Amino acid sequence: MAYLVTGAAGFIGAAVARRLLDRGEQVVGIDNLNDYYDVQLKRDRLATLAGAAFTFAEVDIADNAALTAALAPHRITHIIHLAAQPGVRYSITNPHAYVQSNVVGQLNLLEYARGLDGLVSISYASSSSVYGGNTKLPFAEDDRVDTPVSLYAATKKADELMGHVYAHLYRLPLTGLRFFTVYGPWSRPDMATWLFADAILNGRPIRVFNHGDMSRDFTFIDDIVSGVIAVTDSPPIDDGSIPPHRVYNIGNNKPEPLLRMIDVLEDALGIKAVRSLEPMQPGDVPATYADITAIQRDHGFAPATPIEVGIPRFVDWFKSYHKIA
Repeated sequence: MAYLVTGAAGFIGAAVARRLLDRGEQVVGIDNLNDYYDVQLKRDRLATLAGAAFTFAEVDIADNAALTAALAPHRITHIIHLAAQPGVRYSITNPHAYVQSNVVGQLNLLEYARGLDGLVSISYASSSSVYGGNTKLPFAEDDRVDTPVSLYAATKKADELMGHVYAHLYRLPLTGLRFFTVYGPWSRPDMATWLFADAILNGRPIRVFNHGDMSRDFTFIDDIVSGVIAVTDSPPIDDGSIPPHRVYNIGNNKPEPLLRMIDVLEDALGIKAVRSLEPMQPGDVPATYADITAIQRDHGFAPATPIEVGIPRFVDWFKSYHKIA
């Protein structure tokens, strides 16, 4: 019995794999180690997972033949599918990367899962981006999500639709998770906390979009990992009436003004930022806010890390990783 974690060299994937290993599970990780950002960071994450219980294969989920061959030696019982091409703004200039990774990759994983004996559950990454320009706050799972404002969001909604189809046709137990602004140690260089910390420490202005009139439901990585594993351990029960497919918001349930987040980051760094106030970027939204009633009720999800705790922990890791005194 083994857990398959796709995107195992990524921010969330590596953290999920680490938690599974810490509780004694066998983990098979796959990742294509693409150069969307520094590949060395991905390799450094993988180095923290090294051990007899962890097996890694460098493979692209969009390459169906390579994916099938890489996984053939393993007896997979749980799938945690986190591999994806992330980022809203990058999808505007590189749309094909999103369709290949997020749509073709999702299809390949579902087809692989359909052929498994003894499959217990599949959990996969969606995104709060599916809510598009929704102005109703907080965002709830029964809100309409058919007005995306980025291709990234459209591919994530496509993932949910494909999940429903495979649960309906083949009774695969699937859970989709709409992540809300995940941050913390080992995060990605394209995320606001990393971009801001790097700029502040190097004396550069930080770019504050929509002139700072933005808020985000910042969710600490440890809380996210707890939720991912909880839904993986308790998949939807197939009672024959509806497809065994559920979609949940997973966030902190406490949106923070962007300017407040910057204040906390400045305090943690001990340096004031030079703020360059700029217009809203294409594909972005002014606010995100997760209604987490459903995942609390069904899985006991309880985020416990406010930004006043999480951001200093990120800063400590960031300075240690970059050897900054």
